[in-house]
Amino acid sequence: MEYHLNDIVEMKKEHPCHKSKEWKIIRMGADIRIKCQGCGTSVLMPRAEFDKKIKKVVRIASNEEM
Repeated sequence: MEYHLNDIVEMKKEHPCHKSKEWKIIRMGADIRIKCQGCGTSVLMPRAEFDKKIKKVVRIASNEEM
């Protein structure tokens, strides 16, 4: 699956905050940091773990956000 910085992605499990499954990718490298769109909490995880937990890309970042 292809994803980029500032894309909004849907994860397989929902975050307990507001039952949100949508996250924004805010850092990419060997690790990926994502930010919950419901409460603003950010989580850092290895890329391999992220690839297992991602379901789909909901919105692709526009050129202004990149």
